Amino acid sequence: MSTGLLVVLTVVEIVALVVVLALFVILITRRLRSLADTLQRVSGVVIGSIQGDVFLVGAGAAILNRKLNAIAGMLPAIAEKAESLPAQQRQARIPHQTQAAPTSGTGWRPAVAQDPAIGRG
Repeated sequence: MSTGLLVVLTVVEIVALVVVLALFVILITRRLRSLADTLQRVSGVVIGSIQGDVFLVGAGAAILNRKLNAIAGMLPAIAEKAESLPAQQRQARIPHQTQAAPTSGTGWRPAVAQDPAIGRG
């Protein structure tokens, strides 16, 4: 084989390699663009759905916050009443304990309300 023929065949081989690589790059570019378009459409739908859900959660959170703030505002009064209950129960029992039995001899006594939760009046 002559040197000129080897040079020509080497150049043809290099050109063929460059053409094949260019075709692969073009095919990969098309595939990536197709994937990008698909992802953009899907992400647009997903993001729109997420934004709708976030809007609903935001509206619900505002309502819940108002209700929780109202409850939190009532808690000190509820705690104060709960703390005063034992004292009120003691005061309610004292008049019943100091009452004398009737002198008529009928055995009548005023009824004492019994609290079913604690089992005593």
